[in-house]
Amino acid sequence: MSLFLIVALPFLGALLPGLMNSAGRQACAGVTFMVTLVALVGLLTHLPAVLAGELVTARVDWIPQLGLNLTLMLDSLGFFFACLILGIGLLIIAYARSYLSRDDHMGEFFTYLLLFQGAMVGIVLSDNVLVLLIFWELTSLSSFLLIGYWKHLPEGRQGARMALTVTGMGGLAMIGGMLLLGQIVGSYDLSVILENRELIQASPLYLPALILILLGCFTKSAQFPFHFWLPHAMAAPTPVSAYLHSATMVKAGIFLMARMWPVLSGTPEWFVIVTTAGLITMVLGAVIALFKHDLKALLAFSTVSHLGLITMLLGTGTAFGALAAVFHILNHATFKAALFMSAGIVDHAVHTRDIRRLGGLRHLMPVTFVIATLAALSMAGIPLLNGFLSKEMMLEETLHTTLFDMPWLVPGLATFGALFSAAYSFRLIGHTFLGKERDDYPDHPHDPQPGLWLPPALLIIPVVVIGLAPFLAEPFVKLVTASVLGGAAEMPSAHFKIWHGLGPALYMSIIAVVGGLILLALFSPLLRLWDATPRPEAKSIFDRIIAAFVGLSQAISLRLHNGAFSRYAAIMAVTVVVVGYYAWATGTVGAATRELQPTNAVQIAGWLMLVAAACGLVFLHRNRLLSLILIGIVGLIVSAGFVFFSAPDLAMTQLTVEVVTIILLLLALNFLPNRTPIESSVLRRSRDVVVSVGAGLATMALSYHYLLRDTVAPSISEFHLANSYKGGGGTNVVNVILVDFRGFDTYGEIIVLGIAALLIYALTETLLSGPVRARLLNRKPDQPRAGDRHPMMMVVMTRVIMPVVMMVGFYIFLRGHNEPGGGFIAGLIVSIAVVMQYMASGFAWASARLRYPYHGIIGTGVLIAGLTGIGSWFFNKPFLTSDFTYVRIPPFYKFELATAALFDLGVFLAVVGAVMLTLESFSRLARRAHVPEADHPMDIDPSREDNTKAEA
Repeated sequence: MSLFLIVALPFLGALLPGLMNSAGRQACAGVTFMVTLVALVGLLTHLPAVLAGELVTARVDWIPQLGLNLTLMLDSLGFFFACLILGIGLLIIAYARSYLSRDDHMGEFFTYLLLFQGAMVGIVLSDNVLVLLIFWELTSLSSFLLIGYWKHLPEGRQGARMALTVTGMGGLAMIGGMLLLGQIVGSYDLSVILENRELIQASPLYLPALILILLGCFTKSAQFPFHFWLPHAMAAPTPVSAYLHSATMVKAGIFLMARMWPVLSGTPEWFVIVTTAGLITMVLGAVIALFKHDLKALLAFSTVSHLGLITMLLGTGTAFGALAAVFHILNHATFKAALFMSAGIVDHAVHTRDIRRLGGLRHLMPVTFVIATLAALSMAGIPLLNGFLSKEMMLEETLHTTLFDMPWLVPGLATFGALFSAAYSFRLIGHTFLGKERDDYPDHPHDPQPGLWLPPALLIIPVVVIGLAPFLAEPFVKLVTASVLGGAAEMPSAHFKIWHGLGPALYMSIIAVVGGLILLALFSPLLRLWDATPRPEAKSIFDRIIAAFVGLSQAISLRLHNGAFSRYAAIMAVTVVVVGYYAWATGTVGAATRELQPTNAVQIAGWLMLVAAACGLVFLHRNRLLSLILIGIVGLIVSAGFVFFSAPDLAMTQLTVEVVTIILLLLALNFLPNRTPIESSVLRRSRDVVVSVGAGLATMALSYHYLLRDTVAPSISEFHLANSYKGGGGTNVVNVILVDFRGFDTYGEIIVLGIAALLIYALTETLLSGPVRARLLNRKPDQPRAGDRHPMMMVVMTRVIMPVVMMVGFYIFLRGHNEPGGGFIAGLIVSIAVVMQYMASGFAWASARLRYPYHGIIGTGVLIAGLTGIGSWFFNKPFLTSDFTYVRIPPFYKFELATAALFDLGVFLAVVGAVMLTLESFSRLARRAHVPEADHPMDIDPSREDNTKAEA
């Protein structure tokens, strides 16, 4: 199966649970299970290649100019993590089907789960750091949805926000680090980066890149000082917690450290930062976990501790440390997922996770007791279980690690952390399942249905099998470790065995187990001491930091973003002028290379009219109707300027836009006072005059400079002129640019135009249905209206010229590829024809004859334009690449067929729909409750008999 399909399957499958939600929980879980199973089977088809040491790749050049290529690779490390993600994902899905209640929205839950699963698979299979970063941020977003799935719980919402904030900030840092790596190597492909160890470590950018990347890894994997977010994510449903802690979210940072190990490790900076952070996290998480009374909180901090253990092993920079880290990743995934699901079973059966209210459950819940006990003993590092083996390897590695010139520091703290790890594991068993049965359980304890206990029971199988026969896991673990090492180190000769003889690591392990039992025996006095000891609370510190940043941002925002458009315009104008003046003052300006063009009386008259209209607009802008007339004059003079400079397409567009906008603005003025009130002080108006004059003079000076000098850079117009017909099939260069060379811009513009029309419609709906409705519809006009609302002459004239204007619009549309015209201009012309019908015959009459809603016309136009662009993909060409050919149908002459015409049709429909939807919105507002609606186009109903004749 293609690697692209393996990554895409969870995203595509995320559509199914929501659609199957009405079919019941079994259907939702079933389709989710099948999607994950198919992805896992597809992954396993590459197992022979992975075992043979081959690298499976898949590549699509996306934006090669930016180094952004959709490149995937599958080696043993990616295969290992992908198997964990999909394999444990199958068990989580089966578990969640029985765990979630009937009140939970199953389709929503499994949709979020598949999105998260797909993002994780994308991370471990990415071969391009930019693509990896996209998937990295998707995990933060999808985990936010999963953690906050129970929206009714305040702690769930807070935990989701905290996780998103911390991991999102770390992700931003990692983006910078990855960009620096790409800058150093000259490529953003991971396979290329991993081959340039010496180049990266010799670069002055190595340390900044290392720190930024580690910030991303540490935040995602909850390493000190970012460990606090993970326990607060426990407000999520237990299936989410089990998935996040065992195989996915928190393992993403571990994976990335392992992936980047060949090029980032082996330096003093890597060793000190990673080892120190891992060691502190390991000890701190273990100590806190012992004194947590919530089962999930205890397990959450235990996850923090074990993640610190793995981070410390990777930080040592040795091959044996990497081997131990990979082995513990496998072991931790199995026993931790089983433990979280066991905690969920207890919560599901007894309706509490408070250890202080539990105890004595071994006889009431024997199956759960066996599963949880084996998993907890493995977490404690008890022999004959898989956790013991990787713990022994960890302790052995610490004996050879010297930090800060203190040989005893790392092994001493590691033993201390292992001791507390054993203690909280024993407490989980003893205080939850051992002891006497109680008579005050919140609910009657009992083992659940197989749907809940079977998934964790399956995970216990590798816990026991690997513990008894570690040689079974050794080949695969070493194969994965080989991918971690790359070419930076040789594979250690160590073998996985239960008994390595008497040695320091065994003695340290014995100390940890015995010490854990002693701590459990002394738990009550230690708990009192813990409660009485003052200590900083990470969550409180985080809340205060966030509150400080929120206060600072509000202070800045309220001073800059106060809703006054004049302030925004002033800030932007002053900034642009100052920066432009700095560039002008520090740059060089060559001598003029062009002469001034001669002028004649007509040009001077047009210029004087333009200046007079602009100045009149400045001084008379408070008269709204007069301002609109002056704006129209400016637009007409600009259109004449386009004609003078031989730009007929622009002139036609300007003229039609002027007509349409003037009509719409006249309708808008119907709801505004005749004059704009004076709201600004004299000081503010003086400031605005200074800013506007300065910006205007700067723009004039810049324009004057460029008009007298030839540009240094070659003009792109030569390319367009040379390729307009050859590449786009049209001789009208402007239209070919719009529908071919820069068709993507045009496509975005019609989308924005449609959105603007829909927003106007939405505002109209709000006004007509809100408290303003009565005042708006019943507002009487200030002056009596004319008696001829629909003059007969205007009605007749619009009916006569309607087909003529439509024919002109159709002609302008067809000729646009080779002559001035096109879909945008044709759409405006047709809009004018329809607008005239509304003006002449009235809103009610025109609307009654509307066959297709304007929303649909906009959508159809955007859809046609988009499908035209997508069609080029089927011919292995970029989006919106047009094609053309010539055909001859007897008895007609040969004529051209171009795909650009379909795109232009989409533009045409989007323009017509947007203009008419805006007009309809204004027209609906213009209706008055006291004015009767007419269902005929003229003031005199032709269907009625004359009153005089009737009286006779």
